[in-house]
Parts: sequence; structure tokens; C-alpha cells
Amino acid sequence: MAQDPLIVFTPSGRRGRFAAGTPVLQAARSLGVDIDSVCGGRGLCGRCQVRPSIGEFSKHGIVSRTKNLSGTNETEARYDAKRGLRADQRLSCQTQILGDLVIDVPRESQVHKQVVRKRAEVRAIELDPAIRLHYIVVEQPDMHNPSGDLERVMKALREQWEMEGLECDLRVLQTLQKVLREGKWKITVAVHRGQVLTTAWPGFHNRAYGVAVDVGSTTIAAHLCKLATGEIVASAGLMNPQIRFGEDLMSRVSYVMMNPGGEVELTAVVREAIDTLFQEVAKEAGIGKNDILNVTFVGNPIMHHLLLGIDPTELGVAPFALAANSGMTFWASEIELSEVNSGARVYVLPCIAGHVGADTAGVILSESPHLSEEMVLVVDVGTNAEIVLGNKDRLLACSSPTGPAFEGAQISCGQRAAPGAIERVRIDPETLEPRFKVIGSDLWSNEDGFEEETKATGVTGVCGSGIIEVLAEMFLTGIIMADGTIDGAMASRTPRVQADGRTFSYLLHAGEPELRIQQNDVRAIQLAKGALYAGARLLMDRLEIETLDRIVLAGAFGSHIDTKYAMVLGMIPDCDLSKVSSAGNAAGTGAIIALLNQRARDEIAQVIRKVEKIETAVEPRFQEHFIAAMGLPNTTEAFPHLAKAVTLPTPKERSEGAPGTGRRRRRNRS
Repeated sequence: MAQDPLIVFTPSGRRGRFAAGTPVLQAARSLGVDIDSVCGGRGLCGRCQVRPSIGEFSKHGIVSRTKNLSGTNETEARYDAKRGLRADQRLSCQTQILGDLVIDVPRESQVHKQVVRKRAEVRAIELDPAIRLHYIVVEQPDMHNPSGDLERVMKALREQWEMEGLECDLRVLQTLQKVLREGKWKITVAVHRGQVLTTAWPGFHNRAYGVAVDVGSTTIAAHLCKLATGEIVASAGLMNPQIRFGEDLMSRVSYVMMNPGGEVELTAVVREAIDTLFQEVAKEAGIGKNDILNVTFVGNPIMHHLLLGIDPTELGVAPFALAANSGMTFWASEIELSEVNSGARVYVLPCIAGHVGADTAGVILSESPHLSEEMVLVVDVGTNAEIVLGNKDRLLACSSPTGPAFEGAQISCGQRAAPGAIERVRIDPETLEPRFKVIGSDLWSNEDGFEEETKATGVTGVCGSGIIEVLAEMFLTGIIMADGTIDGAMASRTPRVQADGRTFSYLLHAGEPELRIQQNDVRAIQLAKGALYAGARLLMDRLEIETLDRIVLAGAFGSHIDTKYAMVLGMIPDCDLSKVSSAGNAAGTGAIIALLNQRARDEIAQVIRKVEKIETAVEPRFQEHFIAAMGLPNTTEAFPHLAKAVTLPTPKERSEGAPGTGRRRRRNRS
């Protein structure tokens, strides 16, 4: 008796025998092969395309025989005419097995395809969105078999998609009858995590999008993703309008404390800004708001509470109690977001502690220190820095109040990153003359064509990365001493060091506007970097370690910092510079991962339960580390790895330099 045809799927390697005439998609499903489909095998969505190798198996390979595969039918021909089908690909739902086959499932047809690969040491993101579309054909009502429309929809989902025990929200039920009749009993439904029916469209619908949002205290960023492919199709950002109520987090909490009902104002403006971003990304991608079906959020605890309409005042005083620290899922309408589908679901990543929020959970999800063999320090640099340290055995986290200085605020010539802002600086060690680059131009200021190329924007100020570099260069060339004092004795070497009241300043740009680095600017950065370093050092103390295997700088600002200059200033502990990298907006990436992979939501919920939270505000050694970190790069810590990469001023040069240095002045006063 002849055996049924053998079919082998690659790259999974799964195989089985099936009766002649079995659709390839049906065989794949019975073997658990990963092939996507929205239309349920009706030849409408085109997601189930495969590449067949036609033939019989033998020890010599495959003997080609076209009879092993059914020919193109009317449905497949219609799809090819409307949307196009590659010559080497077939719709697996329409193609029948007639003989032995090898079927290759391309990446774009896999349900759980990997869509993003970050650096080599970080895992790929597996596509498994929480929202999935399902096309169904529903039985029409019958007077002799009374049954509600919803019950017949659930029956169709059970029979056509093997989905059991679904729930349906009232808002879906309110429109379901019209949708069914408009679609002539053929509809597409969105199902959240295989549990809840969230919306329905008449006929076949194939557009499903989600938005990942990072609600920062300074900026809000949104990324619109196509849920079927994981592609980021549009991104947008804007300043957090809450800034007008206070630049830093505690000032916003103070505003709420001093103004009854102030939390309502703060909540309203941030939600309005998010809706504005949704409009912007939808317009850029050319989609309607009803195609946005899922949203994920990350943010620090105060942003988290204000987004959800929760009074944040408990976070302003010890013991810094969170209203809730678990991940949450709810309807977008519950937080009054209107520029999405009325049935859109929202997921907010969990917070970790009173000052360690969902943004840190996003960073952990993105950078995966909990999976690492190495001891990894991840620093999300921002107005409120989040710091994570550990590996697969143990993970610690804290936050450190760095303030807005790194982003250009509190700096006399500082500004946000924008065209015309100085972002790179070099100072000649002999002449002490500066050269710089501005955002919008690849030319250095001393190169031909710089003035012409920057004529439209001009030189407008110094952004965060420029501040870091100019101060580091001033230190390396001796203009700034180890205690952060601008050395007035350098005025004898360059006219750019000038008296500025009782202190001195350095003239970076003599044009219009005139840009100077003043003593107060140096102090503002010292305070910010001191807090950052102290937080990292506290975590190292807790783990009883003195060295790090790897450092990752995250955040929109962190990704633009030159890691060498960050270490020169002592923002981060000493480490092999080849092991120090930037990760971009890791919190935002974590939000994208949670959007594209529903199991990542369960994973981070488990991981944060094991994270040890360190509250810097009550740690007795924080002040000790903070004071030591005010020095450049540090008053008490050695930086042997850094010393191999740059020539640091010797202790004598830093403390006993030309007249006007801190040590000489102290001796004169004694």
C-alpha cells in the first residue's frame, strides 16, 4: 500500500505524512509549523506565502515533479492579479499536497518572526503582538435556531480559529450587529492576548498598528509599529508640556502639593500631548486612528502616576510609596486617549520602586542584564537617571537626581539639541583654541565652508553632548583643574580665559551669540555627574565589586555622549572603553519590545520581582560618594583603564599648577 506524501518544512525541520489534497497550511498547523494567517485560509491576506521545492525524495536529492503540488486555483490567481505573488512562492492555504515536498517558510510569513536584532550580545525581538486579527464567516440568524449575534461570532472563532473562552467588551457589542450586517456576515475581529474581543470591522481588514510611548520628564517620544511585521513606520517626539509646571520631577510634585487639583492639570496636558503625537505618527504613516489597536507606555514613577491620573504626592516624601507597581492593561478610553481605535488596549510596564519606574523596566527589557554572564552597568541618563547593575545571578536598581543640566538646562549657554547647537568640541592643547561641530553640519568650525553651511541656523548655543565634551577638553588641557575650578592662570596663555567677576570663564564662541563656559556651568555639571556616579558606586558597594565588565549608556542624551568624555568627567566608573557603549533610547526600545512581544510583558513582570531596589535618598554612603565624585574624574577613585586611553593631567599639574590654582590659593590663605 502506497504511503501518503511526506512533507518537510524548513527552517523548522518539522515533517509528517498527509493525504493527497491536504492544503499546505493545514499540514503546517497540524505539525505546529509557524505560518501566519489573518483570513483563516481564504486567500485574502497573503501572509501564508511559502516557497515549495517540488519533487520526490531519494538518496540523490529531490527529483523534480510538478505533479507533487496542485496548480494555481482561481483564488490564488485573483490574489496574484491584485497584489502580486513572487514566481517562487505560493499561498499555502490554496496549495494542496499531491506528492513529497519540501516547503520553506520565509521569515516574513512566520508568526513569531524575529524583527529586530540589536548588538550581538543582546537577543533578537521575537514578533508576537498582543493584538491579532482574525477573519471569520458568521452564521446568519435563524428563527428556528435562536442565538445571539455575539454567540454566533464566538462560535465562528471557536470553529474557524480554535479560540475558546473569549470575552467581549460592551463597546464592541454595541456596534457588533451593524458590523455583521454591513459585512454581510463576514467580519474581521481584533483579539487581545487570545482572551478579549476588542473591536470588529465589516469584511476583511488587514491593518493593525500599535504605538510604543516613552513619557520622559523632558520629552515624550512615540513610535508607530506595524504589528504584522514589527516595522517602525513613523516616530515623533515633543517637549513634555508639564515642564511649565516645573523642570524636574520634585518641582512638579511640589506644584501638586501647593495647588489643590494641580495633578488634574498635569495629567490633562500630558494626555493631550500624547494624542498630538498619535495624530502626527498616524498622518506620517498614512493610516487612520482606528488602525491603532495597542499602546505601550514607559515612564518614571511620577510620569507613570500622572499619566494614569494618580496624585503623585506620596512619591515626594519617604517612604516614596507607589500606588501600584505591577504592569497594567486597560482600555485607552480609560485614560481619555482619543486618537486611537475606541477598542485600543493599553499596557503600562511595571514600576520597580518609588523612584525607579517603568522606564527602568523598559531598559532591563531592552538591554537584558538579567540574562548576562558579565557584570553590566546600565545607566539611563536623563533629568532623573535610572541605574541598573548586575547579571543573571543578581540585579540591583536605583535612581539618581541628576537634574536637567545634562540636557542644557541650568547652563548659561546651554540649549536643547536642535540645528545650530554645538554638539562636538575639541581644544588644541598648545594654543587652547577651540573648534566645534554644530547639529546640522558635518564640518568643524575651522574648516572651509563651515560658515556657509551653517548660515541658515547659525551657532545658537551648546547642547548636552557639547557641554560634556567642552568641559572634558578643558580639563584635559588644564583650563579646568581637578576640583572643577577654571584656572585663571591660563589667561596668560590664551585670551579665551577671561575674568568673570570673582571667577573666570572660557570663551568658546566669540561671534553672535557669544558663548562662554562659566564657573557656575562647571559646578552644575559637577553636581549632576556627582549624583550619577554616586548612584552607580552605591550599587557596586552593595554587590561588593570594584570593577565592571561592561557599561551601557542609555537614553536619548546618553546615546549622544562620547563615552570617553563621559568617563573623563567621571560620570561613570572606570571600565575598558571598548566595553562602554551607547544603546539609544533603551526605555523606548523596551516599550517597543513589549508592544511587539506579549510574552515580554510576562517576562518583565517576573524579572522586576527579583530586582533589589536601592533608595539613594536614605543610603548613608551616598553623600560620601557624591563628594568624591565632584572631582575630575574623581577625588578618591582610580581610573586605570581611562589613563590608557587619554593623557590625564598628573596630580601635580592638577593641584599645584600655575598661580591661581586651588592648592596655591589655599596655601596663601593659611
